[in-house]
Amino acid sequence: MSCILHIETSTKVCSVAVSEDSRVIFDKADFEGPNHATLCGVFVEEALSFAESHAIPLDAVAVSEGPGSYTGLRIGVSMAKGVAYGRGVSLIAVPTLKLLSVPVLLYHDELPDESLFVPMIDARRMEVYAAVYDRALREVRATQADVVDGDTYHEWLERGSVCFFGPGAEKCRTVITHPNAIFLDNIQPQAKYMQPLAELSLAKGETADVAYFEPFYLKDFMATKPKDLLHS
Repeated sequence: MSCILHIETSTKVCSVAVSEDSRVIFDKADFEGPNHATLCGVFVEEALSFAESHAIPLDAVAVSEGPGSYTGLRIGVSMAKGVAYGRGVSLIAVPTLKLLSVPVLLYHDELPDESLFVPMIDARRMEVYAAVYDRALREVRATQADVVDGDTYHEWLERGSVCFFGPGAEKCRTVITHPNAIFLDNIQPQAKYMQPLAELSLAKGETADVAYFEPFYLKDFMATKPKDLLHS
């Protein structure tokens, strides 16, 4: 099995975790931020010290790849690339919106089996970055910038239950009023939830190039709305 350092800085939450053999053995998170510039390096140092004190060799570094805060992502990705390069281990990129879906799968068994998941990252005003997944986390619709109104997700709401969650979902409650809409509170991307996605990517050999990897939205979303997120 493998030991993976996980770094998540895509929103105001700064979190770092270490997993070994499909089990999280170290977890540190700050919810009062954004304090990434101050805390990310400290958390990473503590995580690496913990692994070393237990004689656990590091096999890979996983980092949340966005979309999310410009500054937060740059800090997290820079830290992840530095550790991966310095220690000669693999770098794994974890999609932030898919990561947001992990705690929903773990802790919300009450949801209908056919439910679709729509994780949302806030992009100011009534705009979000969102994707649509099924319960197996297969992509039904790719990540894109959405201007949210009552019809934005009508296609999927007409099919059945659609679960909205994440930092961008709360402001959509008063706009998305379809009876098939379900809203979940307090779902944040955290490093401790990266473990299953990161281990699967590592097992498949799906790793990023340490030298050239950039956060996803920096490459693909710079020319799209909403602009506010790019300067947050």
